[in-house]
Amino acid sequence: MTGQRSWGYGRDDGPSEWHKSYPIAQGNRQSPIDIVSARAVYDPNLKPLIISYESCTSLSISNNGHSVMVEFEDTDDKTAISGGPFENPFRLKQFHFHWGTKHDQGSEHTIDGKPFPCELHLVHWNARKYATFGEAAAAPDGLAVVGVFLEIGREHANMNRLTDALYMVKFKGTKAQFRSFNPKCLLPLSLDYWTYLGSLTTPPLNESVTWIVLKEPIRISEKQLEKFRMLLFTSEEDQRIQMVNNFRPPQPLKGRVVRASFKA
Repeated sequence: MTGQRSWGYGRDDGPSEWHKSYPIAQGNRQSPIDIVSARAVYDPNLKPLIISYESCTSLSISNNGHSVMVEFEDTDDKTAISGGPFENPFRLKQFHFHWGTKHDQGSEHTIDGKPFPCELHLVHWNARKYATFGEAAAAPDGLAVVGVFLEIGREHANMNRLTDALYMVKFKGTKAQFRSFNPKCLLPLSLDYWTYLGSLTTPPLNESVTWIVLKEPIRISEKQLEKFRMLLFTSEEDQRIQMVNNFRPPQPLKGRVVRASFKA
């Protein structure tokens, strides 16, 4: 991989510039995409998604300058997803969010052209086939990311523990202990999903992700989303830049097929 170049979501270092340092940005299986529901192909062979987050092993919450992330111990398959389009279980490594300034943008995936105010990404890796997360992230079948849309509605009780911790990681490069948080509480009731082959949505943009985008959004309150918008892209010593609009716009489909686990 090339040396870590700095990238972000600003005018000069944002998604439209990423291809200069990361040419794969113009590749054939880039993410996110706009999911056109009428064009998704129902596939009766897709198995139901099985989410086993029983022994939950969250470690820390951190601000990496691009998003807020919760990391997990990933030494065994106890916190994993399986079923769906997968042969092997995929282990949970981390989850993070993308959000906007206002309600009319923020998600990375869109449905029939419509964005949501926020999107949660749960990032998993294929530990049966690859020895490390890094090795999996470089392989075409190495990662599985579950995308969950968030919309504004009533308060999400289980989200409070997370939004209440955000003040500890306001600045870029900060990290705090965040144990025994089970992200199962952030999933919608229905696990109906769309799936397609794509990429990481942030540099290095590796084309290593099988995406699982859940059809049913979850709801959080305006107040809860505001706490995400209080985070900063910048470190304590820098001039403060509010962390908002940290999303990549939809990329061309380039002949890919989106499959649906449910009949439209």
